[in-house]
Amino acid sequence: MKALQAQNGTPKLLEIEAPQLFPTAVMVKTMYTAISPGTERLLIEASHNGVRQLGYSAVGVVTAIGDNVKTVKVGDTVACYGAPYVGHMAQLAVPETLVTKCPQSVTLQHAAFAAHGTIAIHAIRQGQLQFGESVVVIGLGVLGQMIAKICAAASYDVICYEPNEQRAAMLQQNVGIDVFTDLALMEAHIEQFTKGQGVDAILLCAGGKHSETTARSLHWVRKQGRIVIVGDVEPQFDREALFAKEAVITISRAGGPGRYDARYEKEAIDYPYHYVRWTQGRNLAAYIRLLERKAIDVSDFVQLEVPFEQSAQIYEQLAKSEELTAIIDFSGGD
Repeated sequence: MKALQAQNGTPKLLEIEAPQLFPTAVMVKTMYTAISPGTERLLIEASHNGVRQLGYSAVGVVTAIGDNVKTVKVGDTVACYGAPYVGHMAQLAVPETLVTKCPQSVTLQHAAFAAHGTIAIHAIRQGQLQFGESVVVIGLGVLGQMIAKICAAASYDVICYEPNEQRAAMLQQNVGIDVFTDLALMEAHIEQFTKGQGVDAILLCAGGKHSETTARSLHWVRKQGRIVIVGDVEPQFDREALFAKEAVITISRAGGPGRYDARYEKEAIDYPYHYVRWTQGRNLAAYIRLLERKAIDVSDFVQLEVPFEQSAQIYEQLAKSEELTAIIDFSGGD
């Protein structure tokens, strides 16, 4: 079958072996996949040293199940997250721990952002926020937008910074979210809103490795607050400022506990519920519940929708436009 992969720095539709069902997996006929522009551009750049699979977020229909699968059945619609099992390809063999059922009320294109929602939820948990606390989100790419929406749904006070006015405007009408395109204005707002105490947590979602907001975030967070590195930024902080705030700096790793653990993923051995409350799979299910309850609206993420046969050109189109991301439609076949 064909898969969208990167080779020699260029996205291409390449012929690959179709995935094989294994005992802990479900076979999924892909309906939609969602592009993660930042991560996938990095993979495209890295493909000068070998072929790289693109994509890791999808929604589709179960066509077969492995002998050990218990939670889904043939005919179920499921959201899926996690390379190498999930990619921009027509058929997927995904471990049971990396899928969750989608109710009929959930829009399929929205469920295709399963990875982004799962990663956002884990990042928020890393901030250890409690009801009524405040959070700053730096960078409003698709992940920053998702984080801001979920934080607002959880009744946190959300303050965002994004220099791109079009991206900033996407959140302007959301209740509980204040968006700034000017750092000085945001800093003044934080000072006034928190009465000089600083916000409880900061989630750094910007890309580009080096960002002035990384070091400056220590001036915005309260004493013993938390700074979570979510995007592709270098953790460069002034020691004196870090000492003064005694802030906790942490990196959010993908979608939660279980990611990159072969026993959890390939063997589908789940972690005990009472020891690891929020695994990657349980975070994935939490994202779908948010959609089911209409607690968040991600309809503005569906800005571009392209058929799979034309998907190799979408990255160049995204790079030249103001579009946030894109959806790949597999209804035309493989």
